[in-house]
Amino acid sequence: MALITLTTDFGTADPWVGIMKGVIADRAPGVAVIDVTHGIPPQDVLAGALVLRHAVPYFPPGTVHVAVVDPGVGTSRRALCVVTERELLVGPDNGLLSLAAAGARHIIELTEERFFLSPRSVTFHGRDVFAPVAAALATGTVPGALGPAVSDMERLDIPLVAAGPEGLRGQVIYVDRFGNLTTNLAEEALAAFSRSDVSISIAGARLCGVAVSYGAVARGRAVAVVNSWGLLEIAVRDGSASAVLGARVGDPVTVGQSA
Repeated sequence: MALITLTTDFGTADPWVGIMKGVIADRAPGVAVIDVTHGIPPQDVLAGALVLRHAVPYFPPGTVHVAVVDPGVGTSRRALCVVTERELLVGPDNGLLSLAAAGARHIIELTEERFFLSPRSVTFHGRDVFAPVAAALATGTVPGALGPAVSDMERLDIPLVAAGPEGLRGQVIYVDRFGNLTTNLAEEALAAFSRSDVSISIAGARLCGVAVSYGAVARGRAVAVVNSWGLLEIAVRDGSASAVLGARVGDPVTVGQSA
């Protein structure tokens, strides 16, 4: 059975998400639509790409994933359908799809206007391009009918972790609605350190050890854990690490062995 997901920065106060669902319902009656999130920070393409990357593995093969975080809407940026081994990704060519498309088999530029709504707005391709294309895919249209194949797409790179005399130097790459600080330091990178006495420095604070859960510390205390994405996360139990530490995306995080 066909399935469509939506990941956007539209929020829920305005009608944009509902309108996209209306287009899908009109063109693909009975196809289920699941909201991954509409809470991506406005214009934050990297946040959208990270969320999409870590969401798609949990959906059935053949799912059509629509992602719209599109500050370049109405410009010359392309619209794409990316075919991977398990799913179809639909959205703007601004890097948003790239982290989820590591195993891309085909990349199709969306040019066949018979699949779009007409007239087409220069400000709302979620309604006029991506939603009707997703509906077409979910009802049996083959990706190759949507336009020509292209050789590549815009790609985002997660900042690399650097090794230095003090240990590993990474950074915050995502902040969730709880204020938890996700870093680019993968669980595998922590294997060189003893989890009980590893030293983690961020925003002037120093934490000792990687805990097994948020509840391993007292309320209001900062804690380091490995989160569900397999990445080092800094949290504050029953609070916001972003607010308490004054940290945000891009802030450095250093991991080393305690003296």
